[in-house]
Amino acid sequence: MASDRDWESGKGLLGIDDPAEWDAAWERGESRLGTAAIGLALQCSLEEASPRIVRATQLPHPEQRGYAFTAAGTAARLNRELTPELYAVLRVEGPKGTAEDAINDTLTFVPFRKLPPWFKWRWVRATVRNSLEGWWLRSADAVGEAWRARPGRRSRH
Repeated sequence: MASDRDWESGKGLLGIDDPAEWDAAWERGESRLGTAAIGLALQCSLEEASPRIVRATQLPHPEQRGYAFTAAGTAARLNRELTPELYAVLRVEGPKGTAEDAINDTLTFVPFRKLPPWFKWRWVRATVRNSLEGWWLRSADAVGEAWRARPGRRSRH
């Protein structure tokens, strides 16, 4: 219900379920459109929310822009896909910075077959990196255990 929303404080914006209300707030220049974009991602279809989330990623205020990327990640979690426009915004923003969590959510929740080619490469890169890092850490642990267990070594405890 629109009357429960306070655009100045942000109260009730996570419950926004009317894209027209978001559009009207955009026209008025409201300051919490990124927060409201999360509400749209939670309450509306991907097709309804996507263009507004894309617009919110261009907001001048860094915090609200960050919330817009949170909305993109939320959309990926809930819908197990994104629109081409949302993929494009994530690609432009890149994995370092504001879009990092949204990209990670996309890689986690969107099936590989639904990812665009550039995102598939990012998934492969992340998977290989994580596997190598895990192997390295397990190897380091094994070497440390062997070092501590060698004969003749006095315990420091």
